[in-house]
Amino acid sequence: GMWHMLCDATRGKGRQDWRLEFRDVHADAHRGRAHWEAHYRFSATKRLVHNIIEAEFTFTPEGLIATHRDQFDFWRWTRQAIGMGGWVLGWAPFFNTQVRRQTRAALTNYLADKP
Repeated sequence: GMWHMLCDATRGKGRQDWRLEFRDVHADAHRGRAHWEAHYRFSATKRLVHNIIEAEFTFTPEGLIATHRDQFDFWRWTRQAIGMGGWVLGWAPFFNTQVRRQTRAALTNYLADKP
């Protein structure tokens, strides 16, 4: 759902700002991992972001993604996406929690509108 939301948010709105690069992809029947880098314009502030991510996956017996966990430097992301406010607050756990809640709410609303 998050991938669909991110791609829909960039469709027709400066799509040239959206780029995804990946490498070091390793997987077996049960789990996988990858390094990926997303370049995009953060919709709330229109600021350009280059997010560097290490991803881990688990798969269902049918080969579908069961879980997907990303790890990245949240403070680095907030400085790019939010600017000075991210620089000042991006390191704080309460701010991380607030951003996660807002992102989860946006995803929930997005998925509710999809069949």
